[in-house]
Amino acid sequence: MGLRLSLFPRDEQFFDLYKQMAGEIRAAAGLLERLLAVEPPEIAVVDLIKDAEHRCDALTHDTIQRLHRTFVTPFDREDLYAMATTLDTVMDAIDHAAALVRLYKIQRVRPGARELAHTVSASADRLNLALEALATKKPVHPHAVEINRLENEADRIYQEAVRRLFEVETDPITIMKWKELYDNLERITDSCEDVANVIEGVVVKHG
Repeated sequence: MGLRLSLFPRDEQFFDLYKQMAGEIRAAAGLLERLLAVEPPEIAVVDLIKDAEHRCDALTHDTIQRLHRTFVTPFDREDLYAMATTLDTVMDAIDHAAALVRLYKIQRVRPGARELAHTVSASADRLNLALEALATKKPVHPHAVEINRLENEADRIYQEAVRRLFEVETDPITIMKWKELYDNLERITDSCEDVANVIEGVVVKHG
């Protein structure tokens, strides 16, 4: 019986890991929004995001180890691997953006940063809903569409923020710091869209 259980695992083994990862991402995205909500930013939050990133790394490692051990998987191995790694990329991007706030000693939060952080948080919420829908065999497409819309919204906010940065800021070091921070905040929503694309690909193959 033990062999049978190891060869034919319940789908929930993988779904539970993905949902845990998505939960860590949602929490970290909320912390990123909190980090940029006040002036100066609440730097202690950066360490809380790093803690979430470490937990997400452990979950990614666990998922990949399970893939190596499992004979039969609920979906194609490459899809399960892609889901784990794209989720991990989202968390890494959130962690990197938070780390830049501390590294560059940001004191004043420039226009667009809070809006981007809010879009990141909304995207993370939708990722949770998309994974829950996949696990319960409910429609995923509405969540993927919303994640795509949020990514487009982040593009718009990013472009306006960068345009304004170059128009009003004269110090080249400040420009460099904020351009990198804006780039990383916008990149998080790109990474969320990558996860949504993997999820939709799974549905197309197995729906």
